Amino acid sequence: MSKRVLKVGLVGGGGGAFIVNPHSKAIHMDGTRRIVCGALHQDADVAMSEARKWPYPIRGYRSYDEMIQDQAAKPKGERIDYAVIVTPNFVHYDPAMKLVAAGIPVFCEKPLTITARQAEDLARAVKKAKVPFGVAHTYLGHWSTWVSRWIIQSGKLGKVRWVDAYYLQGWLATRLEEEGQMQASWRTNPKMAGASCCGGDIGTHAFMQMRFVTGLKVSSVRGMIETFLKGRQLDDHFTTYCKLAGKMAATGGARALIRATQIAIGHKNDLGIEVNCEKGTLIWRQEDAERIQIRLPGEPDRDYWRGELGEKDSLLGKLPTWVSTEPQIPSGHGEAFHDAYRRLHAAFEDDVRKYNAGRKFKCDGSKYANVADGVAHMKFVEAAVKSAKNNSRAVRM
Repeated sequence: MSKRVLKVGLVGGGGGAFIVNPHSKAIHMDGTRRIVCGALHQDADVAMSEARKWPYPIRGYRSYDEMIQDQAAKPKGERIDYAVIVTPNFVHYDPAMKLVAAGIPVFCEKPLTITARQAEDLARAVKKAKVPFGVAHTYLGHWSTWVSRWIIQSGKLGKVRWVDAYYLQGWLATRLEEEGQMQASWRTNPKMAGASCCGGDIGTHAFMQMRFVTGLKVSSVRGMIETFLKGRQLDDHFTTYCKLAGKMAATGGARALIRATQIAIGHKNDLGIEVNCEKGTLIWRQEDAERIQIRLPGEPDRDYWRGELGEKDSLLGKLPTWVSTEPQIPSGHGEAFHDAYRRLHAAFEDDVRKYNAGRKFKCDGSKYANVADGVAHMKFVEAAVKSAKNNSRAVRM
């Protein structure tokens, strides 16, 4: 396959958008991808101004419609190879549908859309167009998340009984939306964020961490969706009790607590997962992302560090080659948020290159979240909200 540098276009990213920065760094880290253009804001004049102020030369467009129309008219190799959508939730669906219809692969920020119905429409469009589509669940990109997935789904600790997946923050402990803070303003607005603020924003990360690591699906949800700050339009505290199904579920089934909060003062980006299996427990935290903890009955706790696993381990046995070869820097030099994004973009690049070459690509959710994962997290959030409105009665997924 050609190793020419892939061209990437942006939808959104101007006007002080936070999330475009890690995407931009990750896209350029390997030297095999670069941003060449963007429709950076919904206001046409602002979009062009932001393009002119970009740190390096890119082509600016007045709207994403203009960008898609212009790029789709170019032959492959000259047009963008994929687009990254980094807008608020309510501006995901329309550009994604139009890019997919134009045959341009898409890497979209989460949550996928603002309703499950939109997500299902988009999934059908992706299936019809047969283009790569990724959803930016950042924390799936950590090396330690990939290894955790391999440990659990290889059955090294036995079947899964119980999972505690959580994301704890404190940044919305005050009414920042009343102070004009951009990130708070749209996240707490149901027209822009969807049915849930806390659940859609970070509860989906906890949901995907559980789904990705264990391979299990949520079969039913009981939700308690709460708003602690009076006058806030959407929830700032999100708690669900879930039944799980899948081949890694223990006899009698598996259960999970999938929870999130944005009013826990002192917590920053405390995403974590604990998986209790028949033979042991696996623990991982995003704020300590270099380490995987394994606890076995009657034995000392084990710590596995990125870069310290070789070809074989006394507990895990023979390890896949990528476990030791994927890390790019020695242990003790911390990977982090940007590296996780880089790993996702690199995995997506592989599928885009295959697509460009007319070869089969998997896009199967094993290295980054795909459109089916996006549908699942939207159905999960809506089921939790529906349950909460009905005295926390179980809602089937």
